[in-house]
Amino acid sequence: MTVWFIGAGPGAADLITLRGQRTIANSPVCLYAGALVPDELLELCPPGAHLVNTAELTLDQILAELEAAHAADLDVARLHSGDPSVFSAMAEQMRRLDAAGIPYEVVPGVPAFAAAAASLRRELTVPGVGQTVILTRTSARATPVPEKERLSVLGASRATMVLHLAVQRIEVVVDELIPNYGVDCPVAVVAYASRENEVILRGSLGDIAAQVRAAGIRRTAVIVVGDVLTASGFPDTHLYSAARCRQNPA
Repeated sequence: MTVWFIGAGPGAADLITLRGQRTIANSPVCLYAGALVPDELLELCPPGAHLVNTAELTLDQILAELEAAHAADLDVARLHSGDPSVFSAMAEQMRRLDAAGIPYEVVPGVPAFAAAAASLRRELTVPGVGQTVILTRTSARATPVPEKERLSVLGASRATMVLHLAVQRIEVVVDELIPNYGVDCPVAVVAYASRENEVILRGSLGDIAAQVRAAGIRRTAVIVVGDVLTASGFPDTHLYSAARCRQNPA
């Protein structure tokens, strides 16, 4: 028996790995993160599979389901939206499974920030413009962000920043980033990335909050901040340069 933590992707049912598909199809128990996981993926479960929506469950209740599956020697597909390595609460589940002696594996998925970048048709690491991407969020009702990771601190580098779970506090985000990035810094907000109801907003730190409020976006969105969003006159990379090809002939 194994608990499989599977990245279900950002929303589109076909943005899941082949390994993830196979694992879901072979798991008689499936725990999934509510509406964040598309129904089409649940249809991959084997006939008669035990399906559990974890959206309203406590950690103890989730672990009880996993322990029951372990006792019955049944594999579990534990579906998380996006990729489980980022903002998935997988670590606390793993800690409990370690204590209980229950084996688990991780199947990576397409993260929301990658789906957002694809929708924006932008590379987040552009030569001469930005080579670092910061993935973070804000403190609100959720677990507080460490003081050393406040946006005003992280923003000192002016690196490309992607914020998850922060669109409800867009005004706070803007206020904390403007001192470092400037009011004219490009910003994009992508809600429901890869889904049919996807919404893309483009602007600057000076106007993005008003756009978000006007569009009624309150959840399931990422905020991308940085000059890479509008970069155009950047140099080509060394990767495909003639000089490099001469140095490394095929």
